[in-house]
Amino acid sequence: MAALVRPREGRMIGGVCAALARRFGTSAGTMRVIFLVSCLLPGPQFLLYLALWLLLPSEKSQAATAW
Repeated sequence: MAALVRPREGRMIGGVCAALARRFGTSAGTMRVIFLVSCLLPGPQFLLYLALWLLLPSEKSQAATAW
């Protein structure tokens, strides 16, 4: 399993669904559909998304120096 970090590429809003998809080995599209369907159910899904957006670190860039 990959580390739980928000990727720089493949994110739509905050990168939370892309991070969860990478962590659990599914596609980001599948994770987004699961999230949207879960929003139809009662519960704090949107608040959980916002909390993960704030708490998950962003992926560090792989910038290489020339020297």
